[in-house]
Amino acid sequence: MQLLRIFITGLFISFLGALPLGTLNVAAMQISASEGLTQAIYFSLGALIVEMIYVRISLVAMDWVRQRKQLFRMLEWISILIVIALAVTSFVAAAKPSGGKNIILSSTLPKFFLGIVMSAVNPVQIPFWFGWSTVLFTKKILQAKNQDYNFYIAGIGIGTFIGNSIFIFGGRFIVDKLNSNQKILNWSIGGIFAITAIILIWKMIVKKDGMEKL
Repeated sequence: MQLLRIFITGLFISFLGALPLGTLNVAAMQISASEGLTQAIYFSLGALIVEMIYVRISLVAMDWVRQRKQLFRMLEWISILIVIALAVTSFVAAAKPSGGKNIILSSTLPKFFLGIVMSAVNPVQIPFWFGWSTVLFTKKILQAKNQDYNFYIAGIGIGTFIGNSIFIFGGRFIVDKLNSNQKILNWSIGGIFAITAIILIWKMIVKKDGMEKL
């Protein structure tokens, strides 16, 4: 029963954490809209594998994580630059007469590995899970046991995938409603990426959420 509780807790937190606009879920939505559900699912699987690895690191090496604030700060800025690049390339694609594709998300790199790369340089999940794991340790819900970690991380992976699926299937729904109008789609996705970049910059400069949690 305790392991089931840990699994459900990880799943629930992860699902809610995957719902706000972010680099990876919006990217998955655009891939779904432009290249289909299968490719978006591959992308999401690659991204969540990295997230699960990051969670594992944060669980077994908390002191090491605390001492790497500058590294994570640098990765956060890299993540913001990627979001800005995604917004710009979406707007460029939208400006083409016949409507094009985002050159970053439509690269020849397999979507599974693209998800791995984009998730690896997106460290927002590290302080997020660092904070939640600390709370769960404090409340004795999670204990420093491999079995607890395995169920916790399994729940996190499934929760993230369910959350991303909302964006993935939402992307296909939008395409169907727009009758495959690529120009409108690119303008819309570009706008979402732009808003996401503004939110991330605001958090970095004003709130400094991520690093404060470390």
